[in-house]
Order: sequence, then structure tokens, then C-alpha cells
Amino acid sequence: MIRALRQEDLPDVLNIEAQGYSFPWSESVFLGCFRPDYRLWALEWGQRLSGYAVVAYMVGEAHLLNLCVAPAKQGNGGGRRLLRHLVLEAARDGMSQVLLEVRASNRAAIDLYAAEGFDVIGRRKGYYPAGREREDALVMALPLGR
Repeated sequence: MIRALRQEDLPDVLNIEAQGYSFPWSESVFLGCFRPDYRLWALEWGQRLSGYAVVAYMVGEAHLLNLCVAPAKQGNGGGRRLLRHLVLEAARDGMSQVLLEVRASNRAAIDLYAAEGFDVIGRRKGYYPAGREREDALVMALPLGR
């Protein structure tokens, strides 16, 4: 089931975030996303939070900022369901496209986004922290209403 993410979900979100990312978002970053121009989605699996997505609506575009599924639940289609849900909601809300950045090394995510119709439209050099170095991000976009 996909539903709106609530602030009381944050302990589970922070746990999943810490498992999923080397450089996780802080609680204060998540709290800052509970605003009228953001959409936050929760993926429940067996009545347990198993993933989430954070989308910012800016100037008629939906910018996917964070999509994460608990490692134990990856590979079961949850990420695809979240992605399809947020795309559908963005279209319903009149957004012209969905944009995102993804680590250039994250082949599984890139493949998922490409399979769902996203195209690479650019590259941001040194966008992500990666230890002592920084990693490039691919910018991907999905036009809505095509």
C-alpha cells in the first residue's frame, strides 16, 4: 500500500535511510520536507513502512529528491510501485515533468528509471559525496502527458 508519509513515520524512515545510503539525510532535512509544495509517500509492506519517496513541486515540475526501499524489501517491485505512484500523482497535479538525480554508479536505479520512461538529460559533476571524493549524478527526466 502507498499512502502519505507522516511525521510519526520518521523513526522508521531514518532507519531505512541509514541502511540505504552511505550519506543519509538527517531528521531535520526530512522535517523540512513537510511543506505544502512537497509530496511525501510511504510504502507499506505487511503494515510496516518499507520505503518512501520525497518529491518537491517547483515551477510546474516534480523533482524526485529521495526514493528509498529498505534493503530487505528491494527487488520485490516496491521501488517501481512508489515511482509509478509519484509519477501518476504529479501528472494529476498538473506537473509538466518529473526530474531526478541519480548516482552515476547506481545501475539498478538507472535501469529502473529508464524502464519507466526516464531519459538522461544531463550530468552534474561532483554532485554526491563519496568519501574523500565526489560522484557525478545523472539528471533524468520524464515528460508527463506525452
